[in-house]
Amino acid sequence: MVEDITYLLEVWVAGWAGCRGYKTRTEGRFPAALRADTTGEWEYFAHDPSDAEFANLAEKTAEAPARILTILTNDVPRYMTLAQQHGLNVTSASQTMMFVDMETQDSEDPYLSDDDLQLTRSTSDGVHHAVVHAGEDVAASGRVCVVRHTAVFDKIVTEPRYQRRGLGSFIMKALAAQAFEHDVENGLLLASLDGQKLYSHLGWETVCHVLMLSSSNEGSDLSVG
Repeated sequence: MVEDITYLLEVWVAGWAGCRGYKTRTEGRFPAALRADTTGEWEYFAHDPSDAEFANLAEKTAEAPARILTILTNDVPRYMTLAQQHGLNVTSASQTMMFVDMETQDSEDPYLSDDDLQLTRSTSDGVHHAVVHAGEDVAASGRVCVVRHTAVFDKIVTEPRYQRRGLGSFIMKALAAQAFEHDVENGLLLASLDGQKLYSHLGWETVCHVLMLSSSNEGSDLSVG
């Protein structure tokens, strides 16, 4: 399954868009999502497109400065060169796609040892949410959506003043427990540099690199932005 990155990308886009309520479509054989809550523009996704496919996607991306082309690959230099040839800028090159066999994850609800913190769970439109509050403050949060027996985790965030207290791991475990309400086999997410350390500690493995391209110099981390 891990070898079929094109399939994993399709599943991830479906789950990520589901978590955020994005409209999706295909551009040729590649998925795309309308980022209605941020840029208001389309983002195109592709795993190792051919030179001709890249050229077509780059042309579509360049039609609006806010459009993004996200490439999943283990040949980053090739696509950096192609981006330069087609007038696209690299806005992010530090993220990775990560994968886990959910059989290795705990299906039980985690225990929150700090009495000053409280976990709230909810489900809306098939998306499971987990939020840790410290009084009225949100200390950490995340969401997960199950697509084709795969749990797609999104927006795993610990607020700066509550970091280094294990809340990232706690949120992941709380979401995993919710995902197990479904017939789930695998987990998928896109990870920032900081997130990669956390998820590796939890047993996740890197699948490939994530390269974000745009005709502008603006970009955001897909794992949280």
